[in-house]
Amino acid sequence: MEEQNYYATPPQTSGKAIASMVLGILSIIIPYLGFILGIIAIVFAKKGMNETAEQKQGGRGMAIAGLTTGIIGTVLYGILDVFLIIVIFFTVSTPPTI
Repeated sequence: MEEQNYYATPPQTSGKAIASMVLGILSIIIPYLGFILGIIAIVFAKKGMNETAEQKQGGRGMAIAGLTTGIIGTVLYGILDVFLIIVIFFTVSTPPTI
C-alpha cells in the first residue's frame, strides 16, 4: 500500500528576501548609515522578488516589506543628510559677527 503525504511542505524562503527585510528595518533604525542600508535593501528586495517568482520560493511578503522599509529609510535619511549638509555649509560659510 502506498503512503500518501497529506501535509504540503512549505516552499523554501528566499535568502535575498530575508536580507532585504532585515536591511530595510535596519535602514530605519540606524542613523546616517540608513541611507546606504536602504539602497542595499531595495536591491535585495528586487532580486528577492524575482527569485520568489522564478523559483517558486516563499518570502515575497518579506521582499515587499524590505522594499517598503528600504525606501522609507533611504528617503528619511536622504532628507536628513541633505539638511545636515545645508546646515554645515551655511554654518561654515557665514563669517562670525562681532
